Amino acid sequence: MATQEVTFLTDPYTWTTLSFVLVAGFGGFKAVKGISSALDKRAQKISDELDEAQRLREEAQELLANYQAKQREALKEADEIRAHAKVEADRMLESAQAELKAALKRREQQALERISNLESQAVAEVRAHVAEIAAKATTALVTDKVAGAKADELVNGAIAEIKVRLN
Repeated sequence: MATQEVTFLTDPYTWTTLSFVLVAGFGGFKAVKGISSALDKRAQKISDELDEAQRLREEAQELLANYQAKQREALKEADEIRAHAKVEADRMLESAQAELKAALKRREQQALERISNLESQAVAEVRAHVAEIAAKATTALVTDKVAGAKADELVNGAIAEIKVRLN
């Protein structure tokens, strides 16, 4: 068998390696270019999502600050309403107490007037009763002691005089 001398250009491993390098180089370049493009798109998408998330975060913080301000304002207004209600309740309590005192004073005055009227009526009734008893006693006394026309005249005069003095 004859041996052939293998040189660099005649070696099949050289051509296999060269073809692999060329195919891998051009194909790899395209693959790297495609991968790089896909990675750039993915990076841009992530960057856009981060920007959107940052914008949403800032918007949420702004809304939170607005709601907190509204809450503080509502609490302040509630405190003002509570203070006003307390002042109003105190004023109404004072007014009711004053009205109660006035009503009690009026009732006390009415009771005193009623008592005074009843006392006056009782005194008048007692006087009338005493006058009647005195008139009957005088009539009986004069009837026993004095007789005739003179007796009638004295009795009538005494009765009239007693009634005038006692009333």
